[in-house]
Amino acid sequence: MSGIDWSESTVLVTGGTGSFGKRFTETVLRDLRPRKLIIFSRDELKQHEMAQHFPQREHPNLRYFIGDVRDKERLYRAFDGVDVVVHAAALKQVPAAEYNPMEAIKTNVLGAANIIDAAIDRGVKKVVALSTDKAAAPINLYGATKLCSDKLFVAGNSYAGGHDTRFSVVRYGNVVGSRGSVIPFFLDRRHLGVLPITDERMTRFWITLDQGVQFVLDSLHRMRGGEIFVPKLPSMRVTDLARAIAPDCRLEIVGIRPGEKLHEVMVPEDDARSTLEYDDHYRILPSFHDWDADDYYRSNGGEWCADGFSYSSDVNEHWLATDELRKMAGLEALEDADAGVVDGVVVE
Repeated sequence: MSGIDWSESTVLVTGGTGSFGKRFTETVLRDLRPRKLIIFSRDELKQHEMAQHFPQREHPNLRYFIGDVRDKERLYRAFDGVDVVVHAAALKQVPAAEYNPMEAIKTNVLGAANIIDAAIDRGVKKVVALSTDKAAAPINLYGATKLCSDKLFVAGNSYAGGHDTRFSVVRYGNVVGSRGSVIPFFLDRRHLGVLPITDERMTRFWITLDQGVQFVLDSLHRMRGGEIFVPKLPSMRVTDLARAIAPDCRLEIVGIRPGEKLHEVMVPEDDARSTLEYDDHYRILPSFHDWDADDYYRSNGGEWCADGFSYSSDVNEHWLATDELRKMAGLEALEDADAGVVDGVVVE
């Protein structure tokens, strides 16, 4: 990957024991073999369990740092000698953030500010921060904190002044199989014969962990500083997902939860005028930058989005069919203890 000599680079991932962090670690160790890879997270048990999965004798370049993004002093120590930071740490459960708003702000907003300060002062070259579709036109506190975080990282390129540190953001949708995903919830409730659905009209963007990791790595290669990278993803209807997982279950409509949207947006209409479209992704360009937007367009290709465009899960061109949903979710060989093998069932 041009621009980064991985064999000579030290990479740090915050929230490294989470679903994304573990898959990122697996991919980077296997394919890129950096000089050093540092897992930065709060939970010593999860780090211990991760170290069993990635034995030191097989991965001598792997390190573990206990720490919290709220602790700026610890970040300064952890970032010493680091070249690339992938910021995946966050409090991301919507109901928990609504009930504990200050905790979400301390981690997602103030933690982002700490990352920016530490990266600039320690001479980190590139920082990619993970965002969420909920940060676009947010209606819940989690989305609002991630929007604030996105703004901080984009502005961090100006804040860096004469320093060489560059920041960009990756924004994508719901991750198949991540902690807190709806799939484990539906699987746990299949035996009850009823799956709760908040609203039968609900749609979501869908991405696998492997796709998310690869998109982050691609964005590290593409970034100039200040872009928000948005992959083009398929949409799915929550009712279709429920039927793909448990075709014999009855769906019970329970109503939209506080802070929940019917549909998700990743490029809001007001951002379209500064967004470039590519074959497989969009790039929302920053309002303030040290490079010319027309020069960026000429050297990077893409097409400017039409005024009034928005990228929303309910008006997508690619919708997941039942078999695609099952394949993405790894459910091809799913067995139902009560109904037998349900692989290959066609849901009308």
